[in-house]
Amino acid sequence: MDDVVRVRFAPSPTGHLHVGNVRTALFNWLLARRFGGTFIVRLEDTDAARSTRESERTIIEDLEWMGLRWDEGIETGGDHGPYRQSERLHIYRAHAVELMARGHAYRCFCLPEELEMDRYAALRDRRPPKYVGRCRDIPPEQARRRVEDGASSTIRFRIPSDREVVFNDVVRGEVRFSTEVLGDPILVRSDGSPAYNFAVVIDDALMRISHVIRGEDHLSNTPRQVLLYEAFGWTPPAFAHVSLVLGPDQSPLSKRHGATSVTEFRSQGYLPEALTNYLALIGWSPGEGHELLPLDELARRFQLEDVGHSAGVFDVEKLAWVNRHYLKLAEPERLVQLSIPFLRAKGWVLDPDVAALDFLASVVPLATASVDRLDQVPARLSFLFDYSATRALQVPATLAEAEAASVVIAALADVLAGSRPLIDRDAFRAAVAQVRERTGLKGKSLLHPIRLALTGEGEGLELDLAVPAIERGAALVGGGLVLMASAAARAAAFHQALGELGA
Repeated sequence: MDDVVRVRFAPSPTGHLHVGNVRTALFNWLLARRFGGTFIVRLEDTDAARSTRESERTIIEDLEWMGLRWDEGIETGGDHGPYRQSERLHIYRAHAVELMARGHAYRCFCLPEELEMDRYAALRDRRPPKYVGRCRDIPPEQARRRVEDGASSTIRFRIPSDREVVFNDVVRGEVRFSTEVLGDPILVRSDGSPAYNFAVVIDDALMRISHVIRGEDHLSNTPRQVLLYEAFGWTPPAFAHVSLVLGPDQSPLSKRHGATSVTEFRSQGYLPEALTNYLALIGWSPGEGHELLPLDELARRFQLEDVGHSAGVFDVEKLAWVNRHYLKLAEPERLVQLSIPFLRAKGWVLDPDVAALDFLASVVPLATASVDRLDQVPARLSFLFDYSATRALQVPATLAEAEAASVVIAALADVLAGSRPLIDRDAFRAAVAQVRERTGLKGKSLLHPIRLALTGEGEGLELDLAVPAIERGAALVGGGLVLMASAAARAAAFHQALGELGA
């Protein structure tokens, strides 16, 4: 590995950050951290029609959320800026002029209709659809006069004939391309904007990028870029083309497979350390038995040479497994802050005070112990904030059981009416013991009606945890939380509703 590692991530701000792209960013970041190098983030925003500052802000937020802070680039600055391609147009123009002066590039005046006819003819004759070279031999002076007369033109790169471009890919080994299938690519479009293959070479060279780690869909671009490096007299970086991230059906991961962007996974309540840890495992392994590791340890173990070239499948179930691991490790206060937006969306939490936050810190971990992601927390805590005796009687397969256990409900309401709040497990268990003594029932026949009456649900959190949580919540008046009914009030309401149903 070279002494100086400089890598970059260069997204286009035309939408949300796809997890396949952010895995590429992650591999770049890991390599930089592994060798004490520099991680650069720049933007390929020359598509003015689709690039937006909103998308740029989202990309920045997503990278920061994942912990992939960059050392140089947009917002951070550095010695090799600007870091937006739209601010580097003068640099591309100067280098295009230099290539034409050296005879490596030329003006092309072909109309779009001509190029389309050429493409159609090549496909019809089963030939590679490459540029036919119609303008390749126009004398430079003639081309200049045509431009001065107002003719529209592009600038094309002159691909050498009868060459084989060979480069060693860190992931894929030796790769060979014949120039006979390449054609002369456009470097600068007629509107003056640079083409991808041109701008990326100039940016990488001037920013002294040592390793280009990107998706395998860019592999076919690499021979053109190698030839551009050669034309400028520059040394190419080391290339590493990693596999694409596929869906379960082995097709490129897309919307039909569910969430695909970092923003979507954030909005569903995945933890950043879970997503980064999981993405690192797609195509690379930190070692057997060491899948669950924090970012700094992943970086310590990362070796670019160990990245596999086989396609990796995005497994939502494995991501959920990783997320559950990190939910268990997270501090209660952090889980509360991350869960509040989901609880607020339900109208259960507004602006919680200190007492309310303490209460949430005692109940949110109870919910996160049995969920895959944080947007599932409200469903696990609905027994606290959204109790309804009437609705509980409407739960399928519970009405008949509740009616048959009316004696339990009556005893429960009576016991709780004369007891202190069941603020801990011992108090709850003592109340259940009294109901058992009065009814002579035990097991499911006893506990299931109690669960229905106190939580409004047929299943859920252990009752000796759920009921004390209900009592603590009911003791809070205001504080930024919706009012919660006590266990005694719930038992009485359920008893009344059951009686009205029987009447």
